[in-house]
Amino acid sequence: MTSDLAFLDEQVLNAWVVSQRWFASKTREVSNLEVVDSVALSDELVLCLIEARFPVGTHETYQVPLAVRPSDGGDPIYEADGRAVHDALADPETGRELLRAMAANRDAGDFAFRWTADHAPDDAVDVRPVGVEQSNTSIVFGDELIMKAIRRIEPGVNPELELLRFLTKREFPHIAALHGWYEVDGRHVSATLGILQEFLAGARDGWELTLDELATDPDGLLDRVEALGVVIGELHTALGSDNSDPDFAPVEPSAESLSILYADVDEQIERVFLDLPESIATEPIVGRGQDVREKLSLLAHATVGGRVIRTHGDLHLGQTMLSPRGWVVLDFEGEPARPLPERRLKRSPLRDVAGMLRSFSYATAGSKLLRGVEAPADWEERARERFLTGYYGAVDSSLLPPGQQAIEQLLAVFELEKAVYELRYELNNRPDWVAIPVAGILRLLEAE
Repeated sequence: MTSDLAFLDEQVLNAWVVSQRWFASKTREVSNLEVVDSVALSDELVLCLIEARFPVGTHETYQVPLAVRPSDGGDPIYEADGRAVHDALADPETGRELLRAMAANRDAGDFAFRWTADHAPDDAVDVRPVGVEQSNTSIVFGDELIMKAIRRIEPGVNPELELLRFLTKREFPHIAALHGWYEVDGRHVSATLGILQEFLAGARDGWELTLDELATDPDGLLDRVEALGVVIGELHTALGSDNSDPDFAPVEPSAESLSILYADVDEQIERVFLDLPESIATEPIVGRGQDVREKLSLLAHATVGGRVIRTHGDLHLGQTMLSPRGWVVLDFEGEPARPLPERRLKRSPLRDVAGMLRSFSYATAGSKLLRGVEAPADWEERARERFLTGYYGAVDSSLLPPGQQAIEQLLAVFELEKAVYELRYELNNRPDWVAIPVAGILRLLEAE
């Protein structure tokens, strides 16, 4: 710990850390917490990395910036001798200091701050921390920039930074462009700590927009859905456009990788159907686990894999926004529950497509569950058709399996994977929503 924090009672700090919402392992016994790296960025700001260790299992590392200033009331983490320690990410001045460091391409100890935009920000910009209690903390700078500070950090290359850097360099218009980032490369960990992007002023959340327009203009919404399909097709084309970069060059999937995919989906099916509770919602598929596995086997034996590329990894309507310049895709970190190296794997672009098609199922049902509005009976099918029309017209066809039948078969595998995952999730978290994945599984069972 730096000399700036020598007066801090570490037991108090540790108790505060494990009580925070962003601390992931509240149910585990913590054997020790230790500041494993830190740097003073100013007289009042110390950037700390705290490692949590457990009697069993791997350790976890958290980013905990601390503000040290004269006692002035408020709700400090610790206070003594006229000085107080606060959570720095709740303080607007911390945002300004991090922004200055990135704009200056500053190196400080094991920490590096990098700027990629054409012009430096205004130092007097209004700063608004949001989501301080969430798993990550966001800081908005005026109406121009937004920074995500990652609380629980994972060693290795962050896929969101990697994909944003790739797409921004190629001036892909349908993302919030990367402006900077900061990272650590030390003895204990090398990881991304924060990502600075364009702020999308006036943009609307894709999920909320869909629910709104299902109630007011479902036919007009289909035009937006087709436009979204075009954007996702262009995204995949851009991500598969550089054969010279080994991290992004499209490759043929190996027979082994396809076998692993089918085995993984088969295992998920077996697991969820083994303990499937009987209810009105699950009744259509109770006892049909073997039918689902046989359907997967038929698809697997008929499928040709196409090519695999870097993809979004967790695509659904909630990962999009409609801005004044059109659809924008957000949150390229992949599925948070998967290990970081797995999120960087190349996959078929059709896996992203399956995620969006399943999202249309959720929107159709969510319109009734959340808004009390019955969506038109054929809206989901029409949305699927319009999205796929836009997508197939925009994507580089060499990334897909050869022939429409092969495309549809591989897409069905990924939809089945998504629906089985959803079923397990809804059974554990939202029983009222179980009918949505059940309908998705039935749809795939009954397909020719």
